[in-house]
Amino acid sequence: MNHKGILVKCGGFSTQLSKHVNETIDGDPLWSARYDVTHPDAVIRTHLDFLENGADIILSNTYQASVEGFMKHLNLTRDESIEVMKSSVRLAKRAKEIYLKTNSSTSTESGLPLVMASIGPYGAHLCDKSEYRGSYAESVTPDVMRDWHRVRIEACLSEGVDGLAIETIPCQKEAETVVDLLCEEFPSTKFWVSFQCKDNQHLAHGQKFKDAYLSIQKRLEDKSAITNCMAIGVNCVDPKIVASLFRSVQGNNIPFIVYSNRGEEFDEQNGWTGAEKCVPLATFVPEWSQLGAKIIGGCCRVYPSDILSIRKSIDDRS
Repeated sequence: MNHKGILVKCGGFSTQLSKHVNETIDGDPLWSARYDVTHPDAVIRTHLDFLENGADIILSNTYQASVEGFMKHLNLTRDESIEVMKSSVRLAKRAKEIYLKTNSSTSTESGLPLVMASIGPYGAHLCDKSEYRGSYAESVTPDVMRDWHRVRIEACLSEGVDGLAIETIPCQKEAETVVDLLCEEFPSTKFWVSFQCKDNQHLAHGQKFKDAYLSIQKRLEDKSAITNCMAIGVNCVDPKIVASLFRSVQGNNIPFIVYSNRGEEFDEQNGWTGAEKCVPLATFVPEWSQLGAKIIGGCCRVYPSDILSIRKSIDDRS
């Protein structure tokens, strides 16, 4: 087992996938989810890239998958759209099978690698960047959010994932809604909750990270479901703000998770900028682990080589 049970999550899926399809993925209304249909072999290959570089956890390519999106942009029926979500999980599980067959020295007793289903925020399917603002929380009711998330969750769970990655959530309201849904309708499901944050104290929509964390923790304690939650933390954020976010929480009983971006900034006109100013992600690993992070990986612009560096940093601390 790795250092103190710390698991390494994969990196930026679309970042690596673009290398295999030789196409620009950013800006597509379906983002990388389109390629579950058009380039399934490339999807498998991308999962393998991260597994072969030390990832303990891979995520299905379902972040921006939705019935509405597939019906509109791929002209699929509702049933066909749900089937695409299921197929995305199967592609990830196929990658795991291939990896284990070609790495016979890997122990299967631990259950690793894990295949988690990516459950992105409601705002992702709106294709207006609102998952980075959370503005829809003011107009979309919890019932609408529950119904929308339920379809995707049921599809992914039907294919036997190890759990759900409730990720890039920009507002406390949506996180609470999804956690309540899981506790009430999927009580045996393992999951983590990962927030999108705009600075070193606040979620994208403005609530304090510490308040959102403690709200989720209390909900789980009240429902006797705290053991279902693998971690609460952040993703798709600048790595430099993570430590402050974690330090702001007092009385945490659930481990932290972090899979940040490389540290570049995204501009809708110019794309990703500032690569020359980035500090290697592995540099942050000692501090994050000391603060209680039990799952560490990468998000946008984080390549398999970065995941390998994180893997080595964790292993070197053993």
